Amino acid sequence: MAIDIGQFVQTFFEESLEGLDIMETGLLALPPGAAADLDQVNTIFRAVHSIKGGSGTFGFKEVTSFTHVMETLLDKMREGQMAVTSEAINTLLQSVDCLRDMLMAVRNNTEFDAPRVEELRKQLAQMLDQKVSAPSAAHWRTPAAQPPPVSADGWLISFRPHLDLMHSGNDPVRIFRELAALGDLTVRPDFSRLPRLAEMQPEDCYLAWDLELRGSATRETVAEVFAWVEDDSDLSIEPLLEDLTALGSVEPEVANDNAQQGELLLDRRAGDRRKTDRRAVGGGADSSSIRVGIDKVDAVINLVGELVTTQSMLSALGVDFDMSRIDKLHEALDQLDRNTRDLQEHVMRIRMLPISSVFSRFPRMVHDISEKLGKQVELQLSGEQTEIDKTVIEKIGDPLVHLVRNSLDHGIEPPDQRGEKPATGIITLNAYHKSGSIFIEVGDDGRGLNREALLRKGLDAGLLRPGEDYTDDQIHELIFHPGLSTAKEISDVSGRGVGMDVVRRNIQDVGGSIQIASQPGRGSKITICLPLTLAILDGQLVSVGHDCYIIPLLSIVESVQIHAEMVNRVAGKGEVLRFRGQHLPILRLYEQFCADGAVTNLEKGLLVVVEADGRQVGLFVDDLQGQQQISIKSLEKNFRRVAGVAGATILGDGRVGLILDISGLIRVNNAAT
Repeated sequence: MAIDIGQFVQTFFEESLEGLDIMETGLLALPPGAAADLDQVNTIFRAVHSIKGGSGTFGFKEVTSFTHVMETLLDKMREGQMAVTSEAINTLLQSVDCLRDMLMAVRNNTEFDAPRVEELRKQLAQMLDQKVSAPSAAHWRTPAAQPPPVSADGWLISFRPHLDLMHSGNDPVRIFRELAALGDLTVRPDFSRLPRLAEMQPEDCYLAWDLELRGSATRETVAEVFAWVEDDSDLSIEPLLEDLTALGSVEPEVANDNAQQGELLLDRRAGDRRKTDRRAVGGGADSSSIRVGIDKVDAVINLVGELVTTQSMLSALGVDFDMSRIDKLHEALDQLDRNTRDLQEHVMRIRMLPISSVFSRFPRMVHDISEKLGKQVELQLSGEQTEIDKTVIEKIGDPLVHLVRNSLDHGIEPPDQRGEKPATGIITLNAYHKSGSIFIEVGDDGRGLNREALLRKGLDAGLLRPGEDYTDDQIHELIFHPGLSTAKEISDVSGRGVGMDVVRRNIQDVGGSIQIASQPGRGSKITICLPLTLAILDGQLVSVGHDCYIIPLLSIVESVQIHAEMVNRVAGKGEVLRFRGQHLPILRLYEQFCADGAVTNLEKGLLVVVEADGRQVGLFVDDLQGQQQISIKSLEKNFRRVAGVAGATILGDGRVGLILDISGLIRVNNAAT
């Protein structure tokens, strides 16, 4: 039977792209100028080693060659022979980007940037040629005088595979072939674990081996051959020493110490490998698919089983039904309602992903841009495990990138301008659930918004009227106006006044809102409020004539009964309602949607006060019908975009109900007045 290798290649690409994310995170966590963090360097090393091994297996020679140089440099770092410098970290980060482009090019069968690959390969090679630091004297018993290394004629290897070693596709024969290429190999099998034929499982590994390898191969080279099976075997590698009496100046205890240290290092690497888990969500994952925890799948399967049971109950009741069984029918319907609601909640959970998949891109971005701008910036992340719908995650990434770039460019000052504040600026990203929504905060401890500069820009652009007193919130809102920027210089980071209006529009497109708070000299904080999902909405049903509309519950402030004395007509502004010390514009929905048979007398209907983008408006409707969760259907996909309408749904009586876009209605009302 032919084996489709394509699925294995696809898995290699997915795992390699995840490995690159792990490498990037690890490199950013390495402090320059300090002794290498063995755990961190080992994590990075294993990621690049896995990519190298997989690319070699599938014949991607250029990827294998490039990762080999990266692997060699990292090996020098973890052995303490090379210091962790800013130059090395930056070059390795560039190599991660280059390797990502190479993998994408190979996957898409396109050409990669060969000159860039070669340039980075040369930079890595030059670092390897530089003078490396000497091994620590602590490795020897007598630090005053380092003895020469013990001469070894080869290695004595004890290889005891676990029973399930071959279940993952590993084959000891391939390992022996690799060892044979390193020198003169002698293999002695151990049959002590071999069971009787009747008890033997053909996929289990019962044999063990004692191997003797003679030649000049180093311990690291030998250990690398076993890298893929370290977790699935008991392994010992000891030097095959020459006659110790001929060594003269080398004490036996020193040789033993070296051998023990080599074993400890190998065991520690194996332990580190066991402690490192694959990340559940990676930036390289295919955006058209998601990984779902088995617990979520099991919960859905259990609920489907309960739903089938309820369906059987209803089917049995439907046979020869009479009124004496009405109580059992009500009971079954209640159970069906509970099962359906629970199933809906659990299915929606499957679409939920931790926002860490978005936050993970920012440490690298902050590192690169802060170095480019000559600023010292620390990024603090919190709430990374807050879950949000996959469709919302896909749309929130770009707005967050723009907000963080603005904080880096405009918010955080250079070290010499921070005054009494610490030289290192802080940018915070925080996510949390509240009141059925998700909130994302982007803050910094920088200079804050320049109120006077914004005021001047607003007056010059005709957005503000001279002589009027504006609140800070009204002034801050100007940053969302297209083309308005207070940046003194235009850079490739920001400053052209494009972006903040797009940020607001993108957030509004997913039913969210954005607010800004700022204090001069202390920093700014932008808060984004988003729905947990775009598929289900908690809505208030309202009637307008013969039609039914849905207002998102999150937008509703309250509903009020109108009296004639509460309403004024302002020239050029239409009708306004005196409401809690302010004047709210009144928008008659029957006029907006040309509804027939609607109530036109304000005193006979209701006014639903709604809020979006920091503004409030009163929607005049006939009556309230009730609240319910609705499934959102795209109107634009099936018909066309309609101003003031976010989508549609099928109501319980079969009618189509339009879901109102409050931000769009406010914009329409402002344009009309």
